[in-house]
Amino acid sequence: MITDSHCHLYWDSFQDDLTETLQRAQERGVERMVVVGTNVETSNQAKGLADQHKNIFATAGIHPHDAEGTGEAERAVIRDLAQDPECVAIGETGLDWFKEYSPRKAQIESFTWHLNLAQELDKAVIVHCRDAHEETVRLIQEHPPRRGVMHCYSMGPDELEPYLAAGFCISFSGVVTYPRNDANREAVLQVPLDRILVETDSPFLAPQGFRGKRNEPALVAEILARVAELKGLDTDEMARITSENCARLFDLPPV
Repeated sequence: MITDSHCHLYWDSFQDDLTETLQRAQERGVERMVVVGTNVETSNQAKGLADQHKNIFATAGIHPHDAEGTGEAERAVIRDLAQDPECVAIGETGLDWFKEYSPRKAQIESFTWHLNLAQELDKAVIVHCRDAHEETVRLIQEHPPRRGVMHCYSMGPDELEPYLAAGFCISFSGVVTYPRNDANREAVLQVPLDRILVETDSPFLAPQGFRGKRNEPALVAEILARVAELKGLDTDEMARITSENCARLFDLPPV
């Protein structure tokens, strides 16, 4: 079993061939997918996909890009979705100082709210961090959730320690396959086996050899193979390890 721990299958680019996309994933051994919400609309869409497919699990959250203009009404909907036993995590949340589609103050407020909600509901939190490492660490330390994952970890080994110290899992994406990302591959070597996840973040960040094309869950097998190679393990063993880690993090049925 391979698990794609983070994807966005509600994206418009999947609307015409979702059935075929899921079939291709199954053919590559990808038997579980966590579909991650980024606002009220997509969190509801993620829930709808999970309701329709037994191998899809949904999360609920507000992406830092959408932090501005999200008020109490929207947060109330996310809270209701998050309280559903079938919702496996809070997020995607976090900070993005690179694009700054929302002001930093709004992002910090939203991230803090998500961290507190994850703490209250005892659910994992899914964290997006881009060019905001120090502030992300500060907020995690000030509002520590019991469980969490650094989604699409794109940094190197030097930034790992505070996330590992907080008990977080580290999820690697297609970024780990890109030729110039030696630091990200070095980070793979430093992450304990019981903390590693793999993801596509599809439809974004297709792995090397597929760049420029739409990413999809089937391609998590490419990422898994690269991580397994770096760790000196065969792909079946790495598939088992990452799927068990994902099940433990998100409280999924046993692998």
